Amino acid sequence: MSVEAVYNRAVTAVENLQRLGIVLPDPPAAVGAYVTWARTGNLILTSGQLPWRNKTMLHPGRLGGEVSVEDGYQAARQAGLNAIAQLQSATGDLERIRRIVRLEGYVHCAPGFRDHPKILDGASDLLLEIFEERGKHVRIALGIPDMPLNACIQLGVWAEVSD
Repeated sequence: MSVEAVYNRAVTAVENLQRLGIVLPDPPAAVGAYVTWARTGNLILTSGQLPWRNKTMLHPGRLGGEVSVEDGYQAARQAGLNAIAQLQSATGDLERIRRIVRLEGYVHCAPGFRDHPKILDGASDLLLEIFEERGKHVRIALGIPDMPLNACIQLGVWAEVSD
């Protein structure tokens, strides 16, 4: 392969994961009566992904209370990583992801907390680092007073896939 071909080829999601030193976790199992992802047409939607790491909830509690913005960012990044693991499970190959369409984020927060976008940037930044142009997405950020299992963040991802 010529030097020019090396520089002009697209980098895959797996190559970006390797470059970043990230190993995809096993996709977290459902904690209720639902499936962890569903496909309809050319869309895959993940269920709400919590910041599980090795079966431990990262940074439980409320943003603006017992959880800092920095810890919330890291928790959103972990929830994003879990969403990518769900997409891998759904497709068998991350290169079948044509585009990340939408990121929905729910921030467990104390009254008066307004930095929802800073928290969700943890997941958005990760999606862009892994999928590059294909990772550009629309986003919704909502603050909620209570969260299942006292998680500080929950997010869902919509992805367009190829056959």
